[in-house]
Amino acid sequence: MDKIYQFLVWASVFFYWLLIAGVTIRVVLKRRALGVSIAWLMIIYIIPIVGVILYLLFGELNLGRKRAERARSMFAPYGKWLETINECEAHRPQHQSFLARPVHDLCLRRAGIPALAGNQLTLFNETADILRNIAQDVREAEHSVNMVFYIWHPGGHADDVAKAVCDAAKRGVTVRILLDSAGSKTFFRSHWPDAMRKAGVELIEALAVSPARMFLRRLDIRQHRKIVIVDNKIGYTGSMNLVDPRFFKQNAGVGQWVDIMVKAEGPSVPILNSIFAWDWEVETGLRYLPDLPQCSLIEEHRHANHSVQVAPSGPGMPDGIIQQVLMLAIHQAKKSLTITTPYLVPSESLLSALQTTAQRGVTVNIIIPAKNDSLMVEWASRSFFNELLRAGINIYRFNGGLLHTKSVMVDDNFCLIGTVNLDMRSLWLNFELTLCVDDPEFCDDLVALQNGYMANSSLVDRTEWSRRSVFNRPIEQFFYMFSPLL
Repeated sequence: MDKIYQFLVWASVFFYWLLIAGVTIRVVLKRRALGVSIAWLMIIYIIPIVGVILYLLFGELNLGRKRAERARSMFAPYGKWLETINECEAHRPQHQSFLARPVHDLCLRRAGIPALAGNQLTLFNETADILRNIAQDVREAEHSVNMVFYIWHPGGHADDVAKAVCDAAKRGVTVRILLDSAGSKTFFRSHWPDAMRKAGVELIEALAVSPARMFLRRLDIRQHRKIVIVDNKIGYTGSMNLVDPRFFKQNAGVGQWVDIMVKAEGPSVPILNSIFAWDWEVETGLRYLPDLPQCSLIEEHRHANHSVQVAPSGPGMPDGIIQQVLMLAIHQAKKSLTITTPYLVPSESLLSALQTTAQRGVTVNIIIPAKNDSLMVEWASRSFFNELLRAGINIYRFNGGLLHTKSVMVDDNFCLIGTVNLDMRSLWLNFELTLCVDDPEFCDDLVALQNGYMANSSLVDRTEWSRRSVFNRPIEQFFYMFSPLL
């Protein structure tokens, strides 16, 4: 009997060693950021069995067999559709600024997406105005309304949009809505899904969270894009979910969320619509590629030579493209670089790029919320302050609520605006979208908005920061070790 027990003990030890060794080899062989691999190895060794399970659930970019197969089959038809746009009159790379051209070349070569000129852009920074304008454009829709959001939360002006969507579907407009399952869980428990479906809305729950399929697909891959397209002519995108801040996370203690959205009219709208079509097909298998844009331009039009580059990222799309776009924009700054982000947990390469840019004399401003809705991200962000401050970077902590705006302004003349946070989740995991805008008038509006944010912020003083409580530092260091996974 003792020999049996001894055998079982040794067999268990061998199995345990084999399991840890096997997962360790798998982590090492996956070629990704070194910090990510080290963070996973720490988890696996500190909490061995639980760490292995967590790695199997969340350690690798696994979209699921069916979605991955759909994405692979979509490259050819979508590539052909985008290739046609290269001949469009609105594709004018020769007129782009020196800041915009490298980003265009990268997106064109890696994703096949050209920058197009001739767009009319409007920047909205009041959430009530955003929701009212979306609702009004939906009410005036004649043919189609397409939407994808991470969060749709019932209440306030968000319900006005929901009612406008139902009314549009009832009068015969084709309405398709794709909402992330985890982000919009409150919405899917409300009466609105039934009301929309009864009205004729095609409503899809994207990336459904199902414990039964946890080992078949990574559950924390999220649909983080925010897009509204009306009649393939009007498009909205930006940082704002479809929520009224007065009714959203009021108990979080961070104040109301502060967001922006861009309203676009012009040839770039069908490209935005094609991103929605991509997401819709990945989730449903149904193809609805939009009509090609109307490309004829009037030479005297003030936006005839100012381009908009649509830059999507996420599973099934070129790896790391959004980080490459960010790196290009940061390294090209000559005078100033201003970034707004709610979550500041940069990758090693982005951190180095920000430090190098400041150290070569560029004024670098980073604006983040004073209070964050994620405790882990709050502490992880603080762990980077010392390195950023030592490089001469200005860190502003916004006091007017949870600043959720995601924007990058380069030399006051070229900007990135969209859904991407400065964290590993946005850069490598989620479905995201960024507009790269080469339009001085639009950039002036964004510069004014960013200046307003800084005026309502507290500048972090390096000397004062060095005097913070000694008890905070080990907490910051702990979360820093796991920051590549946040």
